[in-house]
Amino acid sequence: MRTLARFVTRGYKTIIIAWIVIFIAMAAFAIRLPGLLAGDGFRMDAEHEQVMKIASETFDLPAETMFVVFDNVADDTISSTLANIEELDLTSEIVSPLENEEQYTKDVSYALLHFEDTDKDMSAVVTDIRKAIGDEEGVVLTGRSAITKDINSASQRDLMKAEAIGLPIAIVVLLLAFGTVMASIVPLIVGVATVISAFGVLALVGGQMDLSIFVLNIIPMLGLALSIDFSLLFISRYREERLKSDVLEATATTIRTAGRSVIFSAFCVFIGLGAMFVIEVEIFQNIALGGMIVVGMAVLSSVTLLPSVLIVLGDRLNKGRILKVKENGSDRWRQFANAVIKRPIRITIGALLLLGIAVIPVKNMDVTIPQIDSLPPSYDTRASYELMDATFGLGNQSTVYLIADRDGGWSNTEGLHAMKALEEELSDDPLVDKLTTIFTASGVGSPKEWEQALQVPEIKTQLEPLFKSLVKGNQLMIPVTLQAKGTSEEAQQWARDWSEQTEWDLLVGGAPKFNQEIFDEIFDNIWIALTIILVSTFIILMIAFRSILIPLKAILMNVVGLAATFGILVYIFQYGHFGLHPGTIALIIPVIVFSLVFGLSMDYEVFLISRMQEEYANTIDNDHSTVEGLATTSKIITSAALIMIVLTGAFAFTDVMPVKQIGVGIAIAVAIDATIIRLLLVPSLMKLFGKWNWWMPFRKGPYKAGNWH
Repeated sequence: MRTLARFVTRGYKTIIIAWIVIFIAMAAFAIRLPGLLAGDGFRMDAEHEQVMKIASETFDLPAETMFVVFDNVADDTISSTLANIEELDLTSEIVSPLENEEQYTKDVSYALLHFEDTDKDMSAVVTDIRKAIGDEEGVVLTGRSAITKDINSASQRDLMKAEAIGLPIAIVVLLLAFGTVMASIVPLIVGVATVISAFGVLALVGGQMDLSIFVLNIIPMLGLALSIDFSLLFISRYREERLKSDVLEATATTIRTAGRSVIFSAFCVFIGLGAMFVIEVEIFQNIALGGMIVVGMAVLSSVTLLPSVLIVLGDRLNKGRILKVKENGSDRWRQFANAVIKRPIRITIGALLLLGIAVIPVKNMDVTIPQIDSLPPSYDTRASYELMDATFGLGNQSTVYLIADRDGGWSNTEGLHAMKALEEELSDDPLVDKLTTIFTASGVGSPKEWEQALQVPEIKTQLEPLFKSLVKGNQLMIPVTLQAKGTSEEAQQWARDWSEQTEWDLLVGGAPKFNQEIFDEIFDNIWIALTIILVSTFIILMIAFRSILIPLKAILMNVVGLAATFGILVYIFQYGHFGLHPGTIALIIPVIVFSLVFGLSMDYEVFLISRMQEEYANTIDNDHSTVEGLATTSKIITSAALIMIVLTGAFAFTDVMPVKQIGVGIAIAVAIDATIIRLLLVPSLMKLFGKWNWWMPFRKGPYKAGNWH
């Protein structure tokens, strides 16, 4: 840290110029980021994707299907609308409800728009089709790409809405903390530089990999909150040091102390984010990568750009005073800290009881993969899809595609008998509603009858196209309709079982398999991710504080606090309180909130315990160090937490449900951490454990904190 301090204090002008160049360059790339985002990120390179690729490329199954829903529309309007779409020459096939009675009722109908490949820009395709439809009332385009486009648009609006709500309140909090306009603006400058730079790097990465639309909200949410938190910590320490030394020395000391806390905090956040890489689902890897980029930029800006700006500003940092910050603020916190350590047992029991009550709803948590319900009901895309689903009962069933590979093929006698045996085995399954093979589609009852039919030239001419549509070389495709939703556990179990139990090389695809793979990947690997987070955090905190008990307490308190957070999320979103309809928790929420908040909360832990450690190193008095550490950091921790709560909680007023749940989840977790845990449990447990807080095995002699200055 001494080397970094010398580098910054000597080259601060060059650092500012470099950051200006970086900002301009990255801003040019950042503008392109929204156009590079596609899909919800629930994608993984596994069996489902392999099957759907085979089905599309080998068996000519549409690579994607969208729907045009007609609500109380005349037949001639249906015809003219589909004719306009056909003229665009974008689809491989259009299936009109006027030609298929299964898609038609007097009031509601829908057309199928098939696409043979999705290499083209599907966002542009959606735009073109919507233009062709025009303003025709009761006619709406829906389906995966249309929903994705609307979520992308909603995410951009959500970001602007959240910033419009959160940033003004954050400025007010900064004014209350610092009292001057200049000191309040500097953290925002650092935050904006961080987020724009991170967006620019992500845009460069986006050219090489698929990026989920959810990064557009999560990355600025994390980047702004962390950057402002780090700046708040840094500026507060700088002001303390400025009372004792000149600008350059105060800056150097701040880099060595607060800068160290920032770097340790960032390491903890990095661990939480990096652990998500073990879950090979695109959205987790997107958020892990994007989060690590924005955290890296936040640290870099906090220990280079921020101190450089402070040096340039000098005493002008205190210009524009609006509020007089009370000098006796620490005295009030000191009184509070003394009151807490006088009643450590009662406060510990009370805090744990309160958190325990909040944990209770967790047992009922229902997690699902976010789909159409990511959009608010006000969107026509969602309303029309749900109308179509309700009218035709599409959601009550699901389709699975089986690809069976047999050496020797399927056209000979043995192959036909094997195909019939597989068909019968599938038909006997109670969950199977119907399936399509050459026998069910043709009405031919047995392999023997099929071979006899092929002897008749006229019948052979009719049967061969059917055979070729379902059999290609050694591969056989069997579409199977299940009497269960693709999201249901029974459909997922069916897909899991049929991937394992046959004598042929059998691959399974379709919605049940997709859901099963996502759930299995998360639940099979979440324990690895948690182990990485917990063990790595323990080691880092043990090295930072040279203690065994402090990291153990920090980890246990974080786990309890996060469990309480998930319980409150269930109460709000799943039970349907505060004006929300009862729903489910997005599958990504527990993983992302745990990974992010576990690291973020260590930000406050490191800041608080670092100050306690400094005091203990000087006095070897546990009670004194606990009180002084809490008294000198509580205002900053509270202000930093409030800013984090405001910037993330502002997403509660947005439309995209997974983003709303992530924002609210982080805000609740930070609120619990900064109040119940940091202000009550930490000092109470510090008092109860006394000198054992600072115990480290194999260390000889009196406690030594090392060279902090």
